[in-house]
Amino acid sequence: MRPLTRPSLLSRHGLLVLGLALVGVMSLAALLAPWLAPYNPLDINVKVILAPPSWAHPLGTDALGRDVLSRVLWGGRVSLWVGFVAVGISTAIGLALGLVAGYFGRLTDEIVMRGVDVMLCFPSFFLILAVIAFLEPNLTNIMVVIGLTSWMGVARLVRAETLGLKSRDFVLAARVAGAGPARILLRHILPNALAPVLVSASLGVAGAILVESALSFLGLGVQPPDPSWGNMLMEGKEVLGIAPWLSVFPGLAILLTVLGYNLLGESLRDLLDPRLRQ
Repeated sequence: MRPLTRPSLLSRHGLLVLGLALVGVMSLAALLAPWLAPYNPLDINVKVILAPPSWAHPLGTDALGRDVLSRVLWGGRVSLWVGFVAVGISTAIGLALGLVAGYFGRLTDEIVMRGVDVMLCFPSFFLILAVIAFLEPNLTNIMVVIGLTSWMGVARLVRAETLGLKSRDFVLAARVAGAGPARILLRHILPNALAPVLVSASLGVAGAILVESALSFLGLGVQPPDPSWGNMLMEGKEVLGIAPWLSVFPGLAILLTVLGYNLLGESLRDLLDPRLRQ
């Protein structure tokens, strides 16, 4: 009889490992862009305009002779920064409102949840477009607007967790011991409600990267000559027939990054939800 062997991490959580690998590679490439990029992403070289991929320029050059590999690496810093900051803002707002609504209930819960319903009535992307149209399209405004228009899902998740946790024995014991609402929320309920928030945050980073790319593609995001994956796609569509590498490589970077965060979020959900562990 063959001895039973414990399945490896890869066989048990293959999608989690793949998601972590994609996220890790893309994040490291963006963080190390100043050292990995072979050229300055803003340097113009008219001698190599629309040059195809070669040893000198592994991903080719654009219509101004700028190195595409360098611009993809530096554009990754912009996209990931937008994703992390926007998700940080939305998670902070959603956590605060969800905890307060779930714990205090009644009128407080009614006000918060009706606010969530009102925000959900508007399509998120069109709401972001409307706000950005009245503001200067710069990186700070994009991060803040995306964060302020994407907190509703986190608030609903945290509220649901708080409703279930506030009647648990350890919360009742803390209340009997004289702990105030702030201490109960921060020390007892919040740590036990973070699991779905981690999943939501991972998926939220992917969503924020897509929104930033779409805004930049429409000319309302990061403004040229600063590189971002979205405005590189916008520039590439003008010469798609003769220089497809201008669109293929930034699009591939978006695909791999978003895929990594989606795989990570889905795998964390399966890992943290006891109903799905089988």
